[in-house]
Amino acid sequence: MDSLTTKTHGKLRRFWDRIEGRKAGHKGPELFPADDSITTQDVYRYRKQRGVNLGSWFTLERWISNEPFACAQHPAESDYDVARGANAKEILEKHWDTWITEQDWEWLSDHGINTVRIPIGFYHVCGVDPRVLDGTYFSDLKGVYEGAWSRITRAIDSAARRGIGVLIDLHAAAGKQNHDAHSGQTGPMHFFERDNMRRTQHVLWVLARELHSRENVVGLQLLNEPQPHHSLEEWYSSTIDEIRRVAPTLPLYIHDAWDTAKYASFVGRRAESDFVVVDHHLYRCFTSSDQTLSGDEHARALHANMNGELADRANSCRGNFIVGEFSAALNPASLRSGEAGEQDRQRRAFARAELELFERHCSGWFFWTYKKDGWDAGWSLRDTIRAEIMPAWYGTKINPEKSIINDTARRDSAKDKALQGHTSYWGQYKGKYEHWRFEDGFIRGWEDAYAFFSLTVGRSISEIGFKGQWAKRRAAAHAQEKGHSGSIWEFEHGLTQGIEAAKQALLERYQ
Repeated sequence: MDSLTTKTHGKLRRFWDRIEGRKAGHKGPELFPADDSITTQDVYRYRKQRGVNLGSWFTLERWISNEPFACAQHPAESDYDVARGANAKEILEKHWDTWITEQDWEWLSDHGINTVRIPIGFYHVCGVDPRVLDGTYFSDLKGVYEGAWSRITRAIDSAARRGIGVLIDLHAAAGKQNHDAHSGQTGPMHFFERDNMRRTQHVLWVLARELHSRENVVGLQLLNEPQPHHSLEEWYSSTIDEIRRVAPTLPLYIHDAWDTAKYASFVGRRAESDFVVVDHHLYRCFTSSDQTLSGDEHARALHANMNGELADRANSCRGNFIVGEFSAALNPASLRSGEAGEQDRQRRAFARAELELFERHCSGWFFWTYKKDGWDAGWSLRDTIRAEIMPAWYGTKINPEKSIINDTARRDSAKDKALQGHTSYWGQYKGKYEHWRFEDGFIRGWEDAYAFFSLTVGRSISEIGFKGQWAKRRAAAHAQEKGHSGSIWEFEHGLTQGIEAAKQALLERYQ
Protein backbone atom coordinates (compact mmCIF):
# COMPACT_ATOMS: atom_id res chain seq x y z
CA MET A 1 0.00 0.00 0.00
CA ASP A 2 2.77 2.47 0.92
CA SER A 3 5.15 1.62 -1.93
CA LEU A 4 5.56 4.25 -4.61
CA THR A 5 4.81 3.20 -8.17
CA THR A 6 7.51 3.80 -10.79
CA LYS A 7 6.51 4.90 -14.27
CA THR A 8 8.51 4.93 -17.47
CA HIS A 9 11.25 7.48 -17.96
CA GLY A 10 9.40 9.11 -20.85
CA LYS A 11 6.26 9.73 -18.80
CA LEU A 12 8.31 11.12 -15.94
CA ARG A 13 10.12 13.41 -18.35
CA ARG A 14 6.87 14.80 -19.78
CA PHE A 15 5.53 15.43 -16.26
CA TRP A 16 8.65 17.23 -15.15
CA ASP A 17 8.83 19.36 -18.30
CA ARG A 18 5.74 21.20 -17.02
CA ILE A 19 7.58 22.33 -13.90
CA GLU A 20 9.39 25.65 -14.12
CA GLY A 21 12.42 26.82 -12.21
CA ARG A 22 14.36 23.57 -12.17
CA LYS A 23 17.66 23.97 -10.32
CA ALA A 24 20.47 23.91 -12.85
CA GLY A 25 22.63 20.85 -12.69
CA HIS A 26 20.31 18.82 -10.41
CA LYS A 27 20.43 15.13 -11.17
CA GLY A 28 18.29 12.21 -10.11
CA PRO A 29 15.03 10.41 -10.78
CA GLU A 30 12.15 12.73 -11.59
CA LEU A 31 8.89 13.39 -9.79
CA PHE A 32 6.08 11.07 -10.86
CA PRO A 33 2.31 11.78 -10.96
CA ALA A 34 1.09 12.04 -7.37
CA ASP A 35 -2.19 10.20 -7.80
CA ASP A 36 -0.46 7.07 -9.13
CA SER A 37 0.51 6.10 -5.59
CA ILE A 38 -2.54 7.33 -3.68
CA THR A 39 -5.20 4.76 -2.85
CA THR A 40 -8.73 5.15 -1.57
CA GLN A 41 -7.48 3.72 1.73
CA ASP A 42 -4.91 6.53 1.88
CA VAL A 43 -7.67 9.10 1.43
CA TYR A 44 -9.70 7.61 4.28
CA ARG A 45 -6.73 7.50 6.65
CA TYR A 46 -4.95 10.77 5.87
CA ARG A 47 -7.82 13.11 5.14
CA LYS A 48 -9.21 15.70 7.55
CA GLN A 49 -11.68 13.87 9.78
CA ARG A 50 -14.95 15.64 10.52
CA GLY A 51 -16.87 13.17 12.56
CA VAL A 52 -19.12 12.05 15.36
CA ASN A 53 -19.15 9.31 17.98
CA LEU A 54 -21.80 6.61 17.69
CA GLY A 55 -22.12 6.56 21.45
CA SER A 56 -24.08 3.89 23.37
CA TRP A 57 -24.41 1.62 20.35
CA PHE A 58 -22.14 -1.16 21.58
CA THR A 59 -20.64 0.26 24.78
CA LEU A 60 -23.81 1.35 26.58
CA GLU A 61 -24.36 4.52 28.62
CA ARG A 62 -27.69 4.76 30.37
CA TRP A 63 -27.96 8.55 30.11
CA ILE A 64 -27.81 8.18 26.32
CA SER A 65 -29.95 5.09 25.71
CA ASN A 66 -32.02 3.83 28.63
CA GLU A 67 -34.05 1.01 27.04
CA PRO A 68 -31.31 -1.69 27.09
CA PHE A 69 -31.14 -1.36 30.88
CA ALA A 70 -34.76 -2.45 31.40
CA CYS A 71 -33.79 -5.86 32.88
CA ALA A 72 -30.25 -5.07 34.01
CA GLN A 73 -28.98 -6.29 37.35
CA HIS A 74 -28.21 -3.79 40.10
CA PRO A 75 -26.74 -1.17 39.88
CA ALA A 76 -27.93 -1.16 36.24
CA GLU A 77 -25.25 1.24 35.02
CA SER A 78 -22.88 -0.76 32.80
CA ASP A 79 -22.64 -3.35 30.03
CA TYR A 80 -21.86 -5.99 32.61
CA ASP A 81 -25.08 -5.23 34.49
CA VAL A 82 -27.11 -5.52 31.28
CA ALA A 83 -25.41 -8.77 30.30
CA ARG A 84 -26.22 -10.28 33.73
CA GLY A 85 -29.87 -9.35 33.49
CA ALA A 86 -32.80 -11.29 32.10
CA ASN A 87 -33.14 -11.65 28.31
CA ALA A 88 -29.78 -9.94 27.83
CA LYS A 89 -28.97 -11.47 24.45
CA GLU A 90 -32.32 -10.52 22.94
CA ILE A 91 -32.25 -7.02 24.45
CA LEU A 92 -28.74 -6.29 23.23
CA GLU A 93 -29.20 -7.67 19.74
CA LYS A 94 -32.39 -5.67 19.32
CA HIS A 95 -30.53 -2.53 20.41
CA TRP A 96 -27.57 -3.21 18.12
CA ASP A 97 -29.96 -3.68 15.19
CA THR A 98 -32.09 -0.59 15.82
CA TRP A 99 -29.97 2.12 17.48
CA ILE A 100 -28.10 2.88 14.23
CA THR A 101 -29.86 1.94 10.99
CA GLU A 102 -29.36 2.58 7.29
CA GLN A 103 -31.39 5.77 7.70
CA ASP A 104 -28.86 7.02 10.25
CA TRP A 105 -25.98 6.34 7.87
CA GLU A 106 -27.84 8.33 5.22
CA TRP A 107 -28.33 11.20 7.66
CA LEU A 108 -24.61 11.27 8.45
CA SER A 109 -23.75 11.30 4.76
CA ASP A 110 -26.32 14.03 4.11
CA HIS A 111 -24.55 16.31 6.62
CA GLY A 112 -20.97 15.88 5.44
CA ILE A 113 -19.79 13.60 8.25
CA ASN A 114 -16.83 11.75 6.75
CA THR A 115 -15.73 9.61 9.73
CA VAL A 116 -17.35 8.00 12.77
CA ARG A 117 -15.79 6.80 16.00
CA ILE A 118 -17.38 3.58 17.26
CA PRO A 119 -16.78 2.75 20.95
CA ILE A 120 -16.70 -0.99 21.73
CA GLY A 121 -15.76 -3.23 24.65
CA PHE A 122 -13.27 -6.09 24.63
CA TYR A 123 -16.18 -8.51 25.09
CA HIS A 124 -17.69 -7.40 21.77
CA VAL A 125 -14.75 -9.14 20.06
CA CYS A 126 -15.56 -12.63 21.40
CA GLY A 127 -17.43 -13.50 18.20
CA VAL A 128 -14.13 -13.56 16.31
CA ASP A 129 -11.94 -14.85 19.18
CA PRO A 130 -13.64 -16.27 22.31
CA ARG A 131 -10.31 -16.24 24.16
CA VAL A 132 -10.66 -12.49 24.78
CA LEU A 133 -13.06 -13.34 27.61
CA ASP A 134 -10.77 -15.79 29.40
CA GLY A 135 -9.99 -14.84 32.99
CA THR A 136 -12.37 -11.84 33.02
CA TYR A 137 -15.72 -11.17 34.65
CA PHE A 138 -17.25 -11.67 31.20
CA SER A 139 -15.85 -15.20 30.80
CA ASP A 140 -19.28 -16.88 30.84
CA LEU A 141 -21.01 -14.27 28.66
CA LYS A 142 -19.96 -15.42 25.19
CA GLY A 143 -23.53 -16.37 24.38
CA VAL A 144 -24.64 -12.82 25.11
CA TYR A 145 -21.96 -11.03 23.11
CA GLU A 146 -20.99 -13.40 20.29
CA GLY A 147 -23.35 -11.63 17.86
CA ALA A 148 -21.70 -8.24 18.30
CA TRP A 149 -18.75 -8.73 15.97
CA SER A 150 -20.84 -9.43 12.85
CA ARG A 151 -22.75 -6.23 13.56
CA ILE A 152 -19.53 -4.22 13.99
CA THR A 153 -18.26 -5.42 10.62
CA ARG A 154 -21.68 -4.72 9.11
CA ALA A 155 -21.42 -1.17 10.45
CA ILE A 156 -18.03 -0.77 8.77
CA ASP A 157 -19.56 -1.96 5.49
CA SER A 158 -22.52 0.41 5.83
CA ALA A 159 -20.14 3.29 6.40
CA ALA A 160 -18.05 2.28 3.38
CA ARG A 161 -21.07 2.43 1.08
CA ARG A 162 -21.37 6.12 1.96
CA GLY A 163 -17.67 6.94 1.85
CA ILE A 164 -17.52 7.25 5.64
CA GLY A 165 -14.40 6.18 7.53
CA VAL A 166 -14.51 4.27 10.83
CA LEU A 167 -12.28 4.66 13.89
CA ILE A 168 -12.73 1.67 16.20
CA ASP A 169 -12.25 2.76 19.81
CA LEU A 170 -11.61 0.23 22.60
CA HIS A 171 -13.81 2.01 25.12
CA ALA A 172 -13.85 -0.82 27.67
CA ALA A 173 -10.69 -2.83 28.38
CA ALA A 174 -10.24 -5.94 30.50
CA GLY A 175 -10.26 -4.85 34.14
CA LYS A 176 -11.61 -1.40 33.15
CA GLN A 177 -9.10 1.37 32.52
CA ASN A 178 -10.93 4.14 34.38
CA HIS A 179 -13.52 4.55 37.13
CA ASP A 180 -16.50 5.20 34.86
CA ALA A 181 -19.30 2.75 34.07
CA HIS A 182 -18.76 3.24 30.33
CA SER A 183 -15.56 1.20 30.69
CA GLY A 184 -17.72 -1.93 30.92
CA GLN A 185 -18.36 -2.28 34.66
CA THR A 186 -18.92 -0.32 37.81
CA GLY A 187 -16.59 -0.77 40.75
CA PRO A 188 -12.83 -0.50 41.13
CA MET A 189 -10.33 -0.28 38.28
CA HIS A 190 -8.06 -3.28 37.66
CA PHE A 191 -6.72 -2.65 34.16
CA PHE A 192 -3.19 -1.88 35.35
CA GLU A 193 -2.77 -5.35 36.75
CA ARG A 194 -0.34 -7.27 34.55
CA ASP A 195 -2.79 -9.96 33.38
CA ASN A 196 -5.40 -7.43 32.29
CA MET A 197 -2.85 -5.35 30.41
CA ARG A 198 -1.71 -8.53 28.66
CA ARG A 199 -5.32 -9.53 27.87
CA THR A 200 -6.01 -6.11 26.39
CA GLN A 201 -2.93 -6.37 24.20
CA HIS A 202 -4.33 -9.60 22.81
CA VAL A 203 -7.72 -7.98 22.15
CA LEU A 204 -6.05 -5.15 20.25
CA TRP A 205 -3.90 -7.59 18.30
CA VAL A 206 -7.07 -9.42 17.22
CA LEU A 207 -8.76 -6.16 16.27
CA ALA A 208 -5.74 -5.01 14.25
CA ARG A 209 -5.54 -8.36 12.46
CA GLU A 210 -9.21 -8.20 11.52
CA LEU A 211 -9.39 -4.51 10.62
CA HIS A 212 -6.11 -3.44 9.02
CA SER A 213 -7.03 -4.43 5.47
CA ARG A 214 -10.49 -2.84 5.53
CA GLU A 215 -10.37 0.11 3.22
CA ASN A 216 -12.44 2.54 5.26
CA VAL A 217 -11.07 1.73 8.73
CA VAL A 218 -9.09 4.87 9.52
CA GLY A 219 -7.54 3.49 12.68
CA LEU A 220 -7.75 1.65 15.98
CA GLN A 221 -7.80 3.44 19.33
CA LEU A 222 -5.96 1.47 22.01
CA LEU A 223 -7.87 2.81 25.02
CA ASN A 224 -10.49 5.40 25.84
CA GLU A 225 -9.72 7.82 28.68
CA PRO A 226 -7.34 5.60 30.70
CA GLN A 227 -6.63 6.70 34.22
CA PRO A 228 -3.15 8.30 34.45
CA HIS A 229 -0.67 5.65 35.57
CA HIS A 230 3.11 5.27 35.66
CA SER A 231 3.01 2.15 33.47
CA LEU A 232 0.71 3.50 30.75
CA GLU A 233 3.39 4.95 28.47
CA GLU A 234 5.39 1.73 28.52
CA TRP A 235 2.22 -0.27 27.84
CA TYR A 236 1.36 1.99 24.90
CA SER A 237 4.82 1.48 23.47
CA SER A 238 4.89 -2.30 23.80
CA THR A 239 1.32 -2.63 22.52
CA ILE A 240 2.05 -0.55 19.45
CA ASP A 241 5.15 -2.63 18.75
CA GLU A 242 3.14 -5.83 19.10
CA ILE A 243 0.38 -4.60 16.78
CA ARG A 244 2.95 -3.57 14.18
CA ARG A 245 3.78 -7.27 13.69
CA VAL A 246 0.37 -7.85 12.14
CA ALA A 247 -0.66 -4.36 10.98
CA PRO A 248 2.45 -2.29 10.13
CA THR A 249 0.58 0.64 8.53
CA LEU A 250 -2.73 0.76 10.43
CA PRO A 251 -3.01 4.16 12.15
CA LEU A 252 -3.11 3.71 15.94
CA TYR A 253 -4.72 6.24 18.25
CA ILE A 254 -3.85 6.79 21.91
CA HIS A 255 -5.76 8.85 24.43
CA ASP A 256 -3.63 11.41 26.26
CA ALA A 257 -4.82 10.33 29.74
CA TRP A 258 -5.34 14.04 30.50
CA ASP A 259 -1.62 14.76 30.05
CA THR A 260 -1.55 16.05 26.49
CA ALA A 261 2.01 17.36 26.54
CA LYS A 262 3.41 14.04 27.72
CA TYR A 263 1.71 11.87 25.12
CA ALA A 264 2.16 14.33 22.26
CA SER A 265 5.88 14.18 23.01
CA PHE A 266 5.66 10.38 23.19
CA VAL A 267 4.19 10.23 19.68
CA GLY A 268 6.70 12.77 18.40
CA ARG A 269 9.59 10.58 19.56
CA ARG A 270 8.39 7.49 17.72
CA ALA A 271 9.73 6.57 14.29
CA GLU A 272 8.61 9.04 11.66
CA SER A 273 7.08 6.23 9.60
CA ASP A 274 4.88 5.08 12.51
CA PHE A 275 1.38 6.50 12.11
CA VAL A 276 0.34 7.08 15.74
CA VAL A 277 -2.19 9.76 16.72
CA VAL A 278 -2.92 11.55 20.00
CA ASP A 279 -6.58 11.80 21.03
CA HIS A 280 -7.61 14.61 23.38
CA HIS A 281 -11.11 15.13 24.83
CA LEU A 282 -12.35 18.64 25.51
CA TYR A 283 -15.37 19.43 27.67
CA ARG A 284 -16.30 22.62 29.50
CA CYS A 285 -19.28 21.58 31.63
CA PHE A 286 -18.05 19.40 34.49
CA THR A 287 -15.77 21.36 36.82
CA SER A 288 -16.58 24.15 39.26
CA SER A 289 -14.45 26.53 37.21
CA ASP A 290 -16.49 25.64 34.10
CA GLN A 291 -19.61 26.93 35.88
CA THR A 292 -18.12 30.38 36.42
CA LEU A 293 -17.99 31.20 32.69
CA SER A 294 -20.86 31.82 30.30
CA GLY A 295 -20.92 30.30 26.82
CA ASP A 296 -19.59 33.54 25.35
CA GLU A 297 -16.80 33.62 27.92
CA HIS A 298 -15.91 29.99 27.24
CA ALA A 299 -15.71 30.83 23.53
CA ARG A 300 -13.36 33.74 24.17
CA ALA A 301 -11.26 31.65 26.55
CA LEU A 302 -10.85 28.94 23.91
CA HIS A 303 -9.50 31.45 21.43
CA ALA A 304 -7.30 33.18 23.99
CA ASN A 305 -5.92 30.18 25.86
CA MET A 306 -6.19 27.10 23.67
CA ASN A 307 -4.92 28.35 20.29
CA GLY A 308 -1.30 28.36 21.38
CA GLU A 309 -1.62 25.23 23.51
CA LEU A 310 -3.22 23.10 20.81
CA ALA A 311 -0.75 24.38 18.23
CA ASP A 312 2.17 23.42 20.47
CA ARG A 313 0.78 19.98 21.22
CA ALA A 314 0.01 19.28 17.56
CA ASN A 315 3.46 20.45 16.46
CA SER A 316 5.17 18.17 18.94
CA CYS A 317 3.48 15.08 17.42
CA ARG A 318 3.84 16.01 13.72
CA GLY A 319 0.23 17.21 13.61
CA ASN A 320 -1.05 13.72 14.49
CA PHE A 321 -3.61 15.18 16.86
CA ILE A 322 -7.39 14.88 17.06
CA VAL A 323 -10.13 15.85 19.48
CA GLY A 324 -11.95 12.55 19.78
CA GLU A 325 -14.73 13.88 22.00
CA PHE A 326 -16.30 17.30 22.51
CA SER A 327 -19.82 18.64 22.70
CA ALA A 328 -21.91 21.79 22.74
CA ALA A 329 -22.92 21.08 26.35
CA LEU A 330 -22.48 23.76 29.00
CA ASN A 331 -23.20 23.60 32.69
CA PRO A 332 -26.65 25.08 33.46
CA ALA A 333 -24.89 27.79 35.46
CA SER A 334 -23.05 28.86 32.30
CA LEU A 335 -26.23 29.46 30.34
CA ARG A 336 -27.19 32.45 32.52
CA SER A 337 -30.77 32.42 31.32
CA GLY A 338 -33.91 30.31 31.49
CA GLU A 339 -34.92 31.42 28.01
CA ALA A 340 -34.37 28.66 25.45
CA GLY A 341 -33.32 30.97 22.65
CA GLU A 342 -30.61 32.60 24.76
CA GLN A 343 -29.38 29.21 26.00
CA ASP A 344 -29.01 28.05 22.39
CA ARG A 345 -27.17 31.25 21.51
CA GLN A 346 -24.69 30.61 24.31
CA ARG A 347 -24.18 27.02 23.14
CA ARG A 348 -23.82 28.23 19.55
CA ALA A 349 -21.06 30.69 20.42
CA PHE A 350 -19.21 28.02 22.34
CA ALA A 351 -19.60 25.28 19.71
CA ARG A 352 -18.53 27.52 16.83
CA ALA A 353 -15.41 28.52 18.77
CA GLU A 354 -14.60 24.85 19.31
CA LEU A 355 -14.94 24.06 15.62
CA GLU A 356 -12.80 27.02 14.59
CA LEU A 357 -10.11 25.86 16.99
CA PHE A 358 -10.21 22.25 15.84
CA GLU A 359 -10.26 23.13 12.15
CA ARG A 360 -7.16 25.26 12.64
CA HIS A 361 -5.03 22.95 14.76
CA CYS A 362 -6.34 19.37 14.59
CA SER A 363 -6.28 16.68 11.95
CA GLY A 364 -9.74 15.59 13.00
CA TRP A 365 -12.57 16.01 15.48
CA PHE A 366 -15.53 13.90 16.67
CA PHE A 367 -18.64 15.28 18.37
CA TRP A 368 -20.01 13.36 21.34
CA THR A 369 -22.54 12.00 20.55
CA TYR A 370 -24.62 11.31 17.44
CA LYS A 371 -27.98 10.99 19.24
CA LYS A 372 -29.56 10.22 22.60
CA ASP A 373 -32.91 9.67 24.25
CA GLY A 374 -35.04 12.79 24.42
CA TRP A 375 -34.14 16.29 23.24
CA ASP A 376 -30.64 17.50 24.08
CA ALA A 377 -29.15 20.43 22.22
CA GLY A 378 -25.83 20.06 24.03
CA TRP A 379 -24.99 16.39 23.59
CA SER A 380 -26.95 15.14 20.57
CA LEU A 381 -25.51 16.17 17.20
CA ARG A 382 -28.89 15.66 15.56
CA ASP A 383 -30.51 18.03 18.05
CA THR A 384 -27.71 20.61 17.92
CA ILE A 385 -28.14 20.78 14.15
CA ARG A 386 -31.91 21.13 14.46
CA ALA A 387 -31.34 23.98 16.92
CA GLU A 388 -28.78 25.56 14.55
CA ILE A 389 -26.12 25.32 17.24
CA MET A 390 -23.83 23.14 15.12
CA PRO A 391 -23.60 23.64 11.33
CA ALA A 392 -25.75 21.46 9.10
CA TRP A 393 -22.82 20.59 6.79
CA TYR A 394 -19.11 19.93 7.35
CA GLY A 395 -16.32 20.45 4.85
CA THR A 396 -16.75 21.38 1.20
CA LYS A 397 -19.74 19.72 -0.41
CA ILE A 398 -19.17 17.99 -3.74
CA ASN A 399 -21.01 19.85 -6.45
CA PRO A 400 -21.74 17.55 -9.43
CA GLU A 401 -22.19 20.61 -11.66
CA LYS A 402 -18.62 21.80 -11.04
CA SER A 403 -15.39 20.12 -12.05
CA ILE A 404 -12.30 20.05 -9.89
CA ILE A 405 -9.71 21.61 -12.17
CA ASN A 406 -6.03 21.51 -11.33
CA ASP A 407 -4.77 24.81 -12.72
CA THR A 408 -1.08 24.13 -13.34
CA ALA A 409 -0.39 27.76 -14.25
CA ARG A 410 -1.70 28.84 -10.85
CA ARG A 411 0.25 26.02 -9.23
CA ASP A 412 3.50 27.17 -10.79
CA SER A 413 2.82 30.79 -9.88
CA ALA A 414 2.09 29.85 -6.28
CA LYS A 415 5.20 27.67 -6.21
CA ASP A 416 7.41 30.48 -7.48
CA LYS A 417 6.05 32.87 -4.88
CA ALA A 418 6.47 30.34 -2.06
CA LEU A 419 9.99 29.47 -3.23
CA GLN A 420 10.95 33.15 -3.29
CA GLY A 421 9.71 33.57 0.28
CA HIS A 422 11.51 30.43 1.39
CA THR A 423 14.86 31.34 -0.14
CA SER A 424 14.60 34.95 1.05
CA TYR A 425 13.93 33.90 4.64
CA TRP A 426 16.64 31.28 4.89
CA GLY A 427 19.06 33.50 3.04
CA GLN A 428 19.37 35.46 6.28
CA TYR A 429 21.05 32.49 7.94
CA LYS A 430 24.28 30.84 6.98
CA GLY A 431 24.01 27.19 6.08
CA LYS A 432 23.96 24.64 3.32
CA TYR A 433 20.58 24.57 1.64
CA GLU A 434 19.01 22.68 -1.24
CA HIS A 435 16.09 24.89 -2.15
CA TRP A 436 15.24 22.72 -5.13
CA ARG A 437 13.92 20.24 -2.59
CA PHE A 438 11.43 22.86 -1.37
CA GLU A 439 10.34 23.30 -4.97
CA ASP A 440 9.92 19.54 -5.45
CA GLY A 441 7.98 19.35 -2.20
CA PHE A 442 5.64 22.18 -3.14
CA ILE A 443 4.74 20.55 -6.46
CA ARG A 444 4.29 17.19 -4.78
CA GLY A 445 2.06 18.67 -2.06
CA TRP A 446 -0.08 20.52 -4.59
CA GLU A 447 -0.51 17.46 -6.80
CA ASP A 448 -1.26 15.19 -3.86
CA ALA A 449 -3.85 17.64 -2.56
CA TYR A 450 -5.63 17.63 -5.93
CA ALA A 451 -5.47 13.85 -6.04
CA PHE A 452 -7.31 13.80 -2.69
CA PHE A 453 -9.82 16.38 -3.95
CA SER A 454 -10.51 14.33 -7.07
CA LEU A 455 -10.93 10.91 -5.45
CA THR A 456 -14.63 10.88 -4.60
CA VAL A 457 -14.93 9.26 -1.17
CA GLY A 458 -18.20 10.39 0.38
CA ARG A 459 -20.18 13.55 -0.32
CA SER A 460 -17.61 16.10 0.80
CA ILE A 461 -14.28 16.85 -0.83
CA SER A 462 -11.40 15.10 0.93
CA GLU A 463 -8.56 17.29 2.18
CA ILE A 464 -5.22 16.05 3.46
CA GLY A 465 -5.56 16.40 7.22
CA PHE A 466 -2.55 14.53 8.60
CA LYS A 467 -0.16 16.77 6.69
CA GLY A 468 2.86 16.11 8.89
CA GLN A 469 2.55 12.32 8.61
CA TRP A 470 1.92 12.58 4.87
CA ALA A 471 4.99 14.81 4.53
CA LYS A 472 7.15 12.21 6.32
CA ARG A 473 5.88 9.48 4.02
CA ARG A 474 6.52 11.52 0.90
CA ALA A 475 9.90 12.74 2.19
CA ALA A 476 11.05 9.15 2.67
CA ALA A 477 10.17 8.37 -0.94
CA HIS A 478 11.78 11.62 -2.09
CA ALA A 479 15.02 10.77 -0.28
CA GLN A 480 15.06 7.31 -1.78
CA GLU A 481 14.51 8.72 -5.26
CA LYS A 482 16.79 11.76 -5.11
CA GLY A 483 19.23 11.07 -2.34
CA HIS A 484 19.36 11.54 1.41
CA SER A 485 20.40 14.92 2.74
CA GLY A 486 20.29 17.17 5.77
CA SER A 487 17.94 19.37 3.75
CA ILE A 488 15.03 16.93 3.49
CA TRP A 489 13.18 19.31 5.81
CA GLU A 490 12.99 21.75 2.89
CA PHE A 491 11.03 19.18 0.90
CA GLU A 492 8.64 18.75 3.84
CA HIS A 493 8.16 22.50 4.22
CA GLY A 494 7.46 22.81 0.52
CA LEU A 495 5.02 19.93 0.58
CA THR A 496 2.91 21.32 3.42
CA GLN A 497 2.86 24.76 1.77
CA GLY A 498 1.84 23.16 -1.51
CA ILE A 499 -1.05 21.36 0.20
CA GLU A 500 -2.28 24.61 1.76
CA ALA A 501 -1.92 26.57 -1.48
CA ALA A 502 -3.88 23.92 -3.38
CA LYS A 503 -6.68 24.03 -0.83
CA GLN A 504 -6.91 27.80 -1.12
CA ALA A 505 -7.01 27.55 -4.91
CA LEU A 506 -9.75 24.93 -4.77
CA LEU A 507 -11.93 26.96 -2.40
CA GLU A 508 -11.60 30.11 -4.47
CA ARG A 509 -12.49 28.35 -7.69
CA TYR A 510 -14.95 25.72 -6.53
CA GLN A 511 -17.22 27.58 -4.16
